[in-house]
Amino acid sequence: MVSGETGLLFQRGGQWDPYLTYCLIQKAFSKATYYQQALEQLHGHPEALEALGTPLNVHCLRLTDKYNFVDIAEAQLKIPVSGPKSEGHLHVISSRDAPFQRWHLQEVFLKLEDGQQIPVFKLSGNTGREVKKE
Repeated sequence: MVSGETGLLFQRGGQWDPYLTYCLIQKAFSKATYYQQALEQLHGHPEALEALGTPLNVHCLRLTDKYNFVDIAEAQLKIPVSGPKSEGHLHVISSRDAPFQRWHLQEVFLKLEDGQQIPVFKLSGNTGREVKKE
C-alpha cells in the first residue's frame, strides 16, 4: 500500500488503481526531455509531416512494448503518431553521459504503417555536438 501525498495518486477508494498508475507513467514519459526533443524534430521535418498530414496526433505509448525502454543512460521509445494521411511510430534513441546529465538525441526516425521509413534526425560526427537533420 502506498501512503503519503503520492499515495493519493495511485489509490482510489483505498485500493491501488492501475489506470491512475498508467496515466502517471504516460505523463512522465511525455514530459521527458528525450520525448519532447523527438517531437520537436518531427514537427520541424517537412517530409515526415507531409507523409502523415496535419494536424498531427501523438498517442499514448504502449508500455508493454519491449522497444520502450529507459534506464540511467539510455532511452529508447516508439511513439505512436498519426495524421489524416497516414500513421506510424516515431522511433527515438537518446543517451546521456551520466545520471542527472542532459539527454542527447542520437537518432529519430518515422516508420509508417506501410513500412516506409523516414529519417528525421541523426547525431553525426565524433564531437557528439554536431547535429545533422536527415
